[in-house]
Amino acid sequence: MRTVNASTPPATEPPEVIKVQSHRVSCDGVGGALGHPRVYMEMGGEHFVECPYCDRKFVLNHDRGEDEALAPGVYEGSSGH
Repeated sequence: MRTVNASTPPATEPPEVIKVQSHRVSCDGVGGALGHPRVYMEMGGEHFVECPYCDRKFVLNHDRGEDEALAPGVYEGSSGH
């Protein structure tokens, strides 16, 4: 028999993980009618931040191996792309 603790919600994976080169990012979902208001987020001392609307997870990537410009609705740095 499996016991579930009602006070601890099950861990869920973020719908999308986006690697970025900046501690400061913004997100508007996918833009247009399917998006959400653009929010600006700062990682601070962490190496990731999650969007409060769509739960996208932005992870700091130091190797520059991936171009986050390909992800729609993602803006990096203090003034976007």
